[in-house]
Amino acid sequence: MSEAFINSLLSQMTLEEKIGQLNQYAAWGNFDPEVVRQGQAGSVINAAGALTGSSQSESCTAETCNHIQQFALESRLKIPLIFGRDVIHGYRTIFPIPLAQAAAFDPQLAEDAAAVAAREASSDGVKWTFAPMIDIARDPRWGRVAEGSGEDPYLASLLAAAAVRGFQGSDYSAPDKIVACAKHYVGYGAAEGGRDYDAGEISEPTLRDVYLPPYQAAVKAGVGTLMAAFLDLNGVPASANRRLLTDVLRGEWGFDGFVVSDWESVIEVIHHGVAEDRAHAAALALHAGVDMDMASRAYIETLAASLQAGKIPLEDIEEGARRILRIKQRAGLFERPFTDPGQAARPMMTESDRALARRFARQSMVLLKNDVDILPLNPNRFKRILLTGNFLHAKGELFGCWTPDGRSEYVTPLDRAVREVAPKGFDLWEADYVDQALDHASQCDAVVLLVGEYPNRSGENNNVTDLGLPPGQAQFIEAITAMGKPVILVIFAGRPLALGRIVPQVDAVLYAWHPGIEGGAALGEVLFGLEAPTGHLPMTFPRVTGQVPFYYNHKNSGRPLNSPNFFRIRYVDSPSSPLFPFGYGLTYTTFAYNNLRLSSETLQGSLQISAEITNTGSRTGTELAQLYVRDLIGSLTRPVRELKGCQHVTLNPGETRQVTFTLNEADLAFTRADGTFGVEPGRFQVWIAPDSQSGLQGEFSYK
Repeated sequence: MSEAFINSLLSQMTLEEKIGQLNQYAAWGNFDPEVVRQGQAGSVINAAGALTGSSQSESCTAETCNHIQQFALESRLKIPLIFGRDVIHGYRTIFPIPLAQAAAFDPQLAEDAAAVAAREASSDGVKWTFAPMIDIARDPRWGRVAEGSGEDPYLASLLAAAAVRGFQGSDYSAPDKIVACAKHYVGYGAAEGGRDYDAGEISEPTLRDVYLPPYQAAVKAGVGTLMAAFLDLNGVPASANRRLLTDVLRGEWGFDGFVVSDWESVIEVIHHGVAEDRAHAAALALHAGVDMDMASRAYIETLAASLQAGKIPLEDIEEGARRILRIKQRAGLFERPFTDPGQAARPMMTESDRALARRFARQSMVLLKNDVDILPLNPNRFKRILLTGNFLHAKGELFGCWTPDGRSEYVTPLDRAVREVAPKGFDLWEADYVDQALDHASQCDAVVLLVGEYPNRSGENNNVTDLGLPPGQAQFIEAITAMGKPVILVIFAGRPLALGRIVPQVDAVLYAWHPGIEGGAALGEVLFGLEAPTGHLPMTFPRVTGQVPFYYNHKNSGRPLNSPNFFRIRYVDSPSSPLFPFGYGLTYTTFAYNNLRLSSETLQGSLQISAEITNTGSRTGTELAQLYVRDLIGSLTRPVRELKGCQHVTLNPGETRQVTFTLNEADLAFTRADGTFGVEPGRFQVWIAPDSQSGLQGEFSYK
């Protein structure tokens, strides 16, 4: 098949059938087969509602999808449906939440996890996922930070491309691959006040240099679809923004897939105040470049009349249908519309899948504090260990948000999983409530306190005004630490929390995020030193909520944050610095950085920057070396640092190895004052560093 096939099919379609392709039918619980038989649906969304991901829901099955697909093949032209579902960070095998995945700084792991999710989901008839979410997020009050890769465009771009490769492979018509959907295009993470669905204001240079790059990376990786965002960006609703959906996405980047709206976001253009009714909203969205209307039925109910009234051109309808048919053809649906029952019988959550989930969970966990090397736990030092806290028996709570197909019955409870991996020599106690915990703590050598956010506190429409731990937990921590025993605090969460008053009270802090189906075993392996933590923060951690939005790649200002002068950026009631910076993470050994070298004082085409890293501790360990640059003089103000590379290096005790990064001219490009994109001559600083606030510094010029 080819584009000629699509054009031939389009020429045979009636107007109603063309519009039907633009309609995503969302009536799974009250399904009318005649809608499909009459060619009035191009897709069926397998979702119980707009917030399917906030709880578990019955998944579709291959048998159900095949049954519904049969109705499509009874339509006049027998055009198959494409079934879409939210497969965000796993289907049955639930991996760490995407923000946790970003903490691993490992695109290959992300690709492998997406490939497992695609294999499992496709076996149940799902051929299209609404993932990856690649919104840049600088405000952790926003619940959906859990679904993305954090605050940095370089890291988010790497992971966006990796997820697309994992879901789609080299050919997403393969039976074990599904079509990816990069979302939410664009700027959704800039919603004011961290309030989901609220408006955002982003300057053109920041939009181009920070928020758009992950989407461009997804397009370069071949993503089949994109989803338009809910928000009003700079006064234009995302679902009515022709400049971004057509001029940039298709004109500048050459994207030839299709764009789907978010849930009913087409008719929400009315609420934004730029459309007077459903017909007007549908016309604006279609003209902007939204090809498929998710759930609102505005297209199917109004476009024909709008065309007859001369309010929209036929070309817009036909182009939208063409794009949708193109992706269906590339997905192999015309040749194989049904899911093979043999494929549906394939096992899920295999031993290798769970091993990957455990590895990912381990490598996502970030060690934030480890006074007097209390971790890893050693029975010669701490034999009797108390496990307590609200996550003590966690199962499905380890999944995080947007896991409608996760099944908690397949999760080993956290306490049991930790016991199963604990080496001999430990005496593990448990306490389910505060008084019992205080009593046991007095009799134990150390306490592992398991606290954090329930998954429904993060994700869509779950925003907070206070980034502290949920009510009561800070008091529990204070009561436990008052017992005078060493305390290891393990935090499960879907966002960075403000822990400025908590961290000084405890001896060690391990940030476990929501780690997925193997999170309990992964935690045990890290606590007992069977594996060492290697995660690093993908978002800046504030001391207090009032510091947000807070991110490392900020502008310097005329009175810089780190200036010794009194008149500088500051707070009266708190240090202005982060509690933990972007890129920060400890492990069970220490590293020293020495001998920064640049291959030249001037970048001409490319430049090699190298440094020596030495393991100065007593254990083998893995370090994440990070490359940062700063453009010192520009036609527009530039960030104080920008991540341009990262490498994992594993070293034995006492071992030294040189790490080398190659910096290319394109890495220095930005949106300049005249609106063009490119590099400007001048001086640049460069760092090879363990995080965004430290490291070895050098300088070079570009002419």
